[in-house]
Amino acid sequence: MKGILGKKLGMSQIFDAKGEVIPVTVIQAGPCYVTQLKTRERDGYAAVQLGFEEIKPRRLSKPELRHLTKRNVPALRYLREFPLSAGDEYTEGQKVDVGMFQVGGAVDVTGTSKGRGFAGVMKRHGFGGGPKTHGQSDRGRAPGAISAGTTPGRVFKGLRMAGHMGHERVTVHNLEIVQVDPARSLLVVRGAVPGARNGLLIIREARKTSVSKKRR
Repeated sequence: MKGILGKKLGMSQIFDAKGEVIPVTVIQAGPCYVTQLKTRERDGYAAVQLGFEEIKPRRLSKPELRHLTKRNVPALRYLREFPLSAGDEYTEGQKVDVGMFQVGGAVDVTGTSKGRGFAGVMKRHGFGGGPKTHGQSDRGRAPGAISAGTTPGRVFKGLRMAGHMGHERVTVHNLEIVQVDPARSLLVVRGAVPGARNGLLIIREARKTSVSKKRR
């Protein structure tokens, strides 16, 4: 499976041949290095480990640094694994860039959403709130009843309530690739991706469906 690591640089807009505005996200995708190969015989599954974003060696522990120097690659901040498909060929120490993707293709982008702290049910789940009359002066943003009485006599797990919002792993599927710039390691996709600027992103070839060529 085609995959690469990157970070979100921000959103912008471009114009297509018809003069229509396209909202896009600019991603610094790679360059990455192959830091380890997992095999079914030794590890029980086939995968490739990629490293991204060079840092100072002193920022890594000795085992982490030794793991990278054995493969003749620089000190890297992030290490992530991608499953291998039939026909995929990688070698340890190999450099991987964004040139593997083509304009018009589709990718799935995974990142960590922005943290919103503690939020109530209206912001977190979109509840409508209680009535604004009949004496409910302090119940406007309350969730209301959360369970029955004697039966079942408890609150079910997973009930939508107030709590920590955001800072979750989120994947956006089937984002169209608008531009690819291997010289500057840039990937431009149509639409938004999860997370804040400079957040780590995992970009994979789309697995479900392809990009529709007919957009309204």
